[in-house]
Amino acid sequence: MKIVFTFRPPRALQEQLREAFPEETFSYYKSVEEAADLPEAEVIVTFGEDLTAQHIHHCPQLKWIMVASAGMEKMPFEAIEEKDILVTNARGIHKIPMAEFTLGYMLNHVKRFPEMLEFQKEKTWNKKLPIGELAGKRLLVLGTGAIGTEIARLSQAFRMRTAGVNRSGHSNDYFEEIYTMDKLPELLPEADFIVSILPSTDETRFLLKKEHFEAMKQTAAFINIGRGDLLEDAVLLDAMSNKEIAHAYLDVFAEEPLPPDHPLWAMNNVTITPHISSVTSNYVPRAMEIFAHNLEVYKGNGSDYENKVDIGKGY
Repeated sequence: MKIVFTFRPPRALQEQLREAFPEETFSYYKSVEEAADLPEAEVIVTFGEDLTAQHIHHCPQLKWIMVASAGMEKMPFEAIEEKDILVTNARGIHKIPMAEFTLGYMLNHVKRFPEMLEFQKEKTWNKKLPIGELAGKRLLVLGTGAIGTEIARLSQAFRMRTAGVNRSGHSNDYFEEIYTMDKLPELLPEADFIVSILPSTDETRFLLKKEHFEAMKQTAAFINIGRGDLLEDAVLLDAMSNKEIAHAYLDVFAEEPLPPDHPLWAMNNVTITPHISSVTSNYVPRAMEIFAHNLEVYKGNGSDYENKVDIGKGY
């Protein structure tokens, strides 16, 4: 079986795959453009941003695509569906780093570490800075999958009240309450922290409007670690300029990298990070664990795939 990677995992992980599957042929490349034997592939392993419909049509033996990330919005699903190709991804491997990142944002917000750092730079001994706590605060999570659930679990350890919204309203052990998306306007006025980890789909694109921010508490913090197209730039800029909420913590943007002249950079009620909430040294090893499991299933003509993607839904 020909398995082509359009990225190069660390050599130790390559060796682990070779030892676990000695009868298979693995090829590793820095990019899809360098993958000369891509048309021979039965399996392609990619980060999901490089394959095009043309690549799919030029791979007559392709049966399975493993996406070593959770983001699927750049995948050529129409071509994939035409050829009935299996797609799996690495959904869930982000939950630890992204949940920790979110808790860091929230602790940063209530403990006011940035102001303390400024006092240190100024050599100012200021004990009058009001300090809050997470205990008792209401958290609203948009998207209650693996990442949202881990955020809720850690938040409960800090004695926060947890609520979530999803497509179906199905329950979850780490959320005290879960609602369908249409209940969002009723939930926003009660939330102290609104965290979005929603993917980019037709249903979520530009979901948040001006009226949603107007419904939020002026003391609330909005955290977006999902996708930047959850809202239009104009909506966010208007909300922050009018101080509809206290702070926005943004790790994702409609245009990335965020242009140097973008007005968000200059706003003191906005914290910007460069789409790094999922970054961890454990990222690729965890993705390869999922791939190795699914390769065993694939070789055995099984059906117990981890993270099989619904082509119609795009996730």
